[in-house]
Amino acid sequence: MEESAKETNNMNVVIMGGGPAGLTAAYELSKKHIKATVLEKDKVVGGISRTVNYKNYLFDIGGHRFFTKISAVNKIWKDVLGNNFLRRKRLSRIYFNKKFFYYPLRPFNALYGLGIWNCFLILFSYLYAHLFPSKMEDNFEQWVSNRFGKRLYQIFFKTYTEKVWGISCREIRAEWAAQRIKGLSLMSALKNSITKPQNNDRKERIIKTLIDEFDYPKYGPGMLWEAISEYVQKKGTQVCRNTKVVGILCNNYKIDSIEVRQNGQNRLIHGSHFISSLPLRELIQIFKPSVPEKILNASNQLNYRDFITIVLIVNKRNIFNDNWIYIHDQDVKLSRIQNFKNWSPYMVPDKNKTCLGLEYFCFEEDELWATSDQDLFELGKRELEALGLAQGCDVEDHTVFRMPKAYPVYDSKYRNALKIIRQFLSKIDNIQVVGRNGMHKYNNQDHSMLTAMYAVENILGKNHNLWEVNESQEYHEKDKIGMPDELILQAFTKMDKSAFAIATGSVSGLLIFTATIWLVLKGGEVVGPNLQLLSQYFIGYSVTVTGAFIGAAYGILCGGTFGWLLAYMRNLSISFFINRIKKKEELSSFRDFSEHF
Repeated sequence: MEESAKETNNMNVVIMGGGPAGLTAAYELSKKHIKATVLEKDKVVGGISRTVNYKNYLFDIGGHRFFTKISAVNKIWKDVLGNNFLRRKRLSRIYFNKKFFYYPLRPFNALYGLGIWNCFLILFSYLYAHLFPSKMEDNFEQWVSNRFGKRLYQIFFKTYTEKVWGISCREIRAEWAAQRIKGLSLMSALKNSITKPQNNDRKERIIKTLIDEFDYPKYGPGMLWEAISEYVQKKGTQVCRNTKVVGILCNNYKIDSIEVRQNGQNRLIHGSHFISSLPLRELIQIFKPSVPEKILNASNQLNYRDFITIVLIVNKRNIFNDNWIYIHDQDVKLSRIQNFKNWSPYMVPDKNKTCLGLEYFCFEEDELWATSDQDLFELGKRELEALGLAQGCDVEDHTVFRMPKAYPVYDSKYRNALKIIRQFLSKIDNIQVVGRNGMHKYNNQDHSMLTAMYAVENILGKNHNLWEVNESQEYHEKDKIGMPDELILQAFTKMDKSAFAIATGSVSGLLIFTATIWLVLKGGEVVGPNLQLLSQYFIGYSVTVTGAFIGAAYGILCGGTFGWLLAYMRNLSISFFINRIKKKEELSSFRDFSEHF
């Protein structure tokens, strides 16, 4: 024990990035009495999960609901904020074709908004996709169309997705959609359908689907990360803000120190272990000496989508009841509108006013990113009026917030580039990359936190593969109690019709033959009057030795036919049941899809 304590005392962990992943790593280290240094280039911690304060109007960067199936993550949230979490009702809609559609879709609302003919075409397209699916499933368009039909894809997903990512849906890789929706497990679907879920299982199932309620910090998600920052500093960890990492000094595949720029001056920070949530492209490009050209070129192929929020203070008590609205309209650049008052009433200091966040996605080299704040303000007012949500004259104040590298892009080049970079980093034994941008992986907040928690455990001797987090539905689901998979497989194994027909035919024929021979041997004045009734159905049958063979033949034929039909109906009903369960799981998972953009 003394030796172990000595080892941890000698550790000097340097954490690059003060977002959810970086601060979670610092929190876990503090819990284990290991001091660390957190380096954050901004003046605010929390990364994209920060909360911005503008004249006491608080707003979120993208909207962060707090729900998770990872109990360790949920414990951190509750331990840090406790009663400062609010339970919020969820309401969101889609604006499409000048109409509002509830999300998830409600049948009558969708029928009214789309019209009977459009709904018929959606249904026909859905059936066609399942009868004649695309053999290739490499991009987003193919992935979605195969599951929900081309028509629904074109109506509700194409415009919005391309607006968010700035590239064609044929360029976006299918694994992005699969990661967001999760590869469905037929085994887990069957388990859920035939076994009574325990409390934890039921909770996980609710979380996996589109929830109607969620937790949210009283003063926004930044409240959590500021609290964690204060906690770790009290435990001895340094949180250095306005400190940019400008160099990674690496020698013989081991990092010796980090070069940072703080207050206009450069200095070195030494460490024994390093955890990075910096954008992966940025991390690779600041290695000193420079990495080989092949790896540098790979880093240049990693792209990011940037994010602008135009915040409008509207002199109206209530504009709409939604938490957020998706804008599926090609006539405006706007992608989504947040109503922060409906996330938490504490986000807006004046209850007679409303604070809206108009969200735009772009690249840093785009004209939109370089547009002045005043021009963006005018754009926001125009588009808000065009949607019929508010009048420009009611907008009394505004601010603009830009978040670079908000989302890693899953384009056609990223997969191979990421593979090359991972191979390079795997050779450096004292650095781990965590979080969304740190791994160039579209993780949710809870999965980003989980990668950091496992990174800390690795420093202490474990051997977690951080890249598996959020790859597999089962990665962090441990010791589940339920029906064994082997029994599930046996219960739903396809029955061999021919084999079952032979079995039932043989048994039927043998029974008739045995019963007939036994009665013949038994003898008597009237031999087998009841069995003799079979002659009315089996022509030529009688309770005789010859009749026994004739009866056996009839038994084999009829019993075999019955057995074949029984096996066929059983297989058909099981197939229908499995398909129904699978589609139900697929649909419930897919409903939550757009919220992860």
